[in-house]
Amino acid sequence: MTERERDALAKTNRINSLFDFYEPLLTEKQRTFLEFYFHDDYSLGEIAEQFSVSRQAIYEHIKRAETALEEYEAKLQLLAKHERREAAAKRVEDELGKLGPSPEAERARERLRELMSVI
Repeated sequence: MTERERDALAKTNRINSLFDFYEPLLTEKQRTFLEFYFHDDYSLGEIAEQFSVSRQAIYEHIKRAETALEEYEAKLQLLAKHERREAAAKRVEDELGKLGPSPEAERARERLRELMSVI
């Protein structure tokens, strides 16, 4: 995989993650076009054809939506906090793994799973 492909994949993953958190804050068009472009892997031309608008119009809607997602994240930090919680949970799980099998460790793992399911 080339560096450009890795960058494109990283961008797609980031936009999809931001979309998961901030989808309700986007306009209907922004949600629709982002879903087609990032989730369903449609090209700008395919989306434009389906909605009978120019490719440039689709591009602009997507860019505005990306900007909106990044602005929401800059202010609310929901994705960053989620990633920190996931990393902390992984560290706790790793520490529990060092304890070996025991009823106490298994109960702690279960509580960790419960905690992660509600946040």
